[in-house]
Amino acid sequence: MDLQLQRITHRYGEVEVLSEIDLVIEHGQVVCIIGPSGCGKSTLLRLIGGLERPSEGAVLQVGDPPPDSLNPLTYIFQDFALLPWRTVAGNVSLVLEDHGIRGAAAEAIIDDVLGRTKLTEFRDALPRQLSGGMKQRVGIARALSVRPAVLLMDEPLSALDGQTRELLMDDLVDLWTREPFTGVYVTHNLAEAVRLGHKVVVLSRRPGRIREIVSIEAPLAERESKTAELDAVQHRLWGLMREEALAADRELSDA
Repeated sequence: MDLQLQRITHRYGEVEVLSEIDLVIEHGQVVCIIGPSGCGKSTLLRLIGGLERPSEGAVLQVGDPPPDSLNPLTYIFQDFALLPWRTVAGNVSLVLEDHGIRGAAAEAIIDDVLGRTKLTEFRDALPRQLSGGMKQRVGIARALSVRPAVLLMDEPLSALDGQTRELLMDDLVDLWTREPFTGVYVTHNLAEAVRLGHKVVVLSRRPGRIREIVSIEAPLAERESKTAELDAVQHRLWGLMREEALAADRELSDA
């Protein structure tokens, strides 16, 4: 299933947050969205996910989701959003229960996604017993359990330390390599964008407009060995947004 964003404009009262966004998110690609603080990145993700309706324009789903998809559009949250009284398996099963899936059918799905996210031995652990990285793996497992057509990720690694962030990026690359998924990934971290994105969408200052879409051809699984190439892309992305990022920082500081 592809997503097509057609002339998306969005306002909060008199404030225009996004302006005339045209974008195609193709099946099997991860599209990263970057831009200065306050440019509307997270708002755009909410519009894509249907949590809000754009003031103008449309988000179209083109094609069919996987035949066993329970939630075609599924979020992975920055703050993990785990229920503290439920175990790892219990947090994953929660979304299956919403669809009436219980018993052996649910256990089979839970076993599969815990195995894919390296959580099998933590099945009965409570969130308070887990590190931040492990908590986010539970969030990823929960999202995968509903077989989404598109994963929507709003700075999912920003709450983690640098070492854990690197490990989770490796995990996401490994998951995509074994079973390619479609993803929209909002981040302020340029290293994450060039490590995970097939395309990187650079937004301008508010109202957010697409300044440029940068494609990265290197396969995800090979990017760790292409440091010079990725450094060049990262330098280009920073060049596209540096002045506006500085202006946005001054604006926020003045506020």
